[in-house]
Amino acid sequence: MVAYLERYAETFELPVRLGSAVRSVRGENGTFTLELDDGPIEAEQVVVATGPFQVPRIPGLADDLDPRIFQTHSVGYRNPGELPDGPVLVVGGGNTGFQIAEELAATRETHLSVGTRQTPLPQRIAGRDLFWWLGKLGILEKSVETKLGRRLSMRDVLIGSSPRSAKRAGVQMHGRAVGATGRTVVFEDGTTLDVTAVIWATGYRFDHSWIDLPIADPDGNLAHRRGVTVVPGLYFLGLPWQHTRGSALVGWVKDDAQFIAERIAGRVKNEATRLEGAPTHG
Repeated sequence: MVAYLERYAETFELPVRLGSAVRSVRGENGTFTLELDDGPIEAEQVVVATGPFQVPRIPGLADDLDPRIFQTHSVGYRNPGELPDGPVLVVGGGNTGFQIAEELAATRETHLSVGTRQTPLPQRIAGRDLFWWLGKLGILEKSVETKLGRRLSMRDVLIGSSPRSAKRAGVQMHGRAVGATGRTVVFEDGTTLDVTAVIWATGYRFDHSWIDLPIADPDGNLAHRRGVTVVPGLYFLGLPWQHTRGSALVGWVKDDAQFIAERIAGRVKNEATRLEGAPTHG
């Protein structure tokens, strides 16, 4: 994947700037100004393709644990060897939580806290990857505006993992973690567990605070239609269910990318037409 992106970037006529964070985006008189660590950029159109994994979400009960307890969000987890000896608790019932727990269980006492049950699906069916089947059945193309799309967008699934397979791997299952004190974590059924390490596989939240433009709806959510925002010339790409289940997946984001690219080109063409028809003075 990295090699593909590097080769792709080499085809651009303009250079790709790496390693410089965008600190702010603001717009005025139809032009955007982006403040970067190594200087500003002005643009007529902007695509925000930062994806859904921005700021790690960690429950408040993490602050109630003893400071000597090893804690990390899943984004910082690398391998079992970085954890201290003793019982480890993984919190989070998504694919990441199950995968990390099963890896840890091979070498240490491992517990997994799951707050919401998700439907488990196998990674492969009849020799084919699950996403091959989803593509063939057209499920990945169902938009969020369809009845099936709306239903699917409100739930998530486990792919290649399940409570049954986790237990077989030696993972001890628990319900939702609701409290903590010292070295002890409390679960919703009243049971407790003393731990030496906790890995928070609790997902992420969006952070668009660096965009100094009116992009939120009254509920605080990003206001857009298939990535086209209410701010002319500002677009988003790679959001979960931006249009379909595939919108945030590498193999299917191309459809939304093409849609956005067409809107960008159309705006450029309209602006060129406007300038050609403008009266000249001399």
